[in-house]
Amino acid sequence: MREFFVNSAYFGAVITLVTYGIGALLKKYTKLAVFNPILISSILVIVSLLLLNVDYDTYYETADFISYLLTPATVSLAIPLYEQLEILKKNFKAIMLGIGIGSLTSVLSVLALSISFGFNHAEYVSFLPKSITTAIGMDISGEIGGYVSLTIAAIILTGVLGNVVAEPLCRIFHIEEPVAKGVAIGTSSHALGTAKAIELGEVEGAISGLSIVVCGLLTVVWCGVFSGLI
Repeated sequence: MREFFVNSAYFGAVITLVTYGIGALLKKYTKLAVFNPILISSILVIVSLLLLNVDYDTYYETADFISYLLTPATVSLAIPLYEQLEILKKNFKAIMLGIGIGSLTSVLSVLALSISFGFNHAEYVSFLPKSITTAIGMDISGEIGGYVSLTIAAIILTGVLGNVVAEPLCRIFHIEEPVAKGVAIGTSSHALGTAKAIELGEVEGAISGLSIVVCGLLTVVWCGVFSGLI
């Protein structure tokens, strides 16, 4: 039975969907931010692979087709942005300035921490694209000499963390303006954070979706500027 399941062409997809469902149920019934479905799914997938003695490559090959849904899902973020076009026009300068400062702060924080912990060049540049989508971050990391696998891990961790803490942090710092929430979440924690922004409201989700794109483009520039500093 184990061999049949593990060797199935849909093994990875089944594990991913089932564990995400478990995480979603935990979040629904506990109402606790720590039970984030993506975080719970990641933990359960790792545990499952260890228990079943399945290597990551096998899992990836049988779950890879799920990632094809990422492109249409990302493109669909343009719909709520179009619906909030008047708000975008009204706050355009503030939104662009916020995204610019946020993306610059991200790479500067990586620089400061890398100096503090004595990272070498490859380790340092691996973390520079941590706040943008995986597709862009992987390419940037490879181009500037980073460890792509480490970059992927950093991007996923950043997104999950942003998804979990976004709402509590907004409450703690009394951030109530929807546009400000959207800029902060989308700029700092890409698509996974945007999933939380969409839950908070239509304006938050739309602005967060825009922030993903602009932050990604700016981070490409910042990585070129800062990658040679260590």
